[in-house]
Amino acid sequence: MEKIAIIYWSGTGNTQKMATAIAEGINETSAACEVFSSNDFPISRIADFNKIAFGCPAMGAEELESGEFEPLFNVLLPHLAHKKIALFGSYDWGDGEWMRIWQNQVVNESNAILFDNKGFIVHNTPAENDLHNCKNFGLLFAQS
Repeated sequence: MEKIAIIYWSGTGNTQKMATAIAEGINETSAACEVFSSNDFPISRIADFNKIAFGCPAMGAEELESGEFEPLFNVLLPHLAHKKIALFGSYDWGDGEWMRIWQNQVVNESNAILFDNKGFIVHNTPAENDLHNCKNFGLLFAQS
């Protein structure tokens, strides 16, 4: 059975809404899914999961949240080799540059397999259609 972790950081609740919808999609499959905020994920459990979806909004000048999420992600990065990884998050301004940088980091530094070859982004607060797309993203990630 596939074991999938969703690890996210959310400042305004937007990325948390996305994580919840992605988990709903995963739960429509036979995969086991666990959802963690970045400060609650036990690093020792990284080997328990063959797929991981990471969620973080764009912060500052198009970058990952640097207080909790980015330090955790950098610790986990060497342990992601050969795992299938999905990336998601929300942004307010800009054009999603933070996601392109993050995608490149995953591909170039971890030897992980990036699901769909790109991250999934939502502008501002996810609308119903966005949440539907998040759910579908989770379903497809679990089935990949």
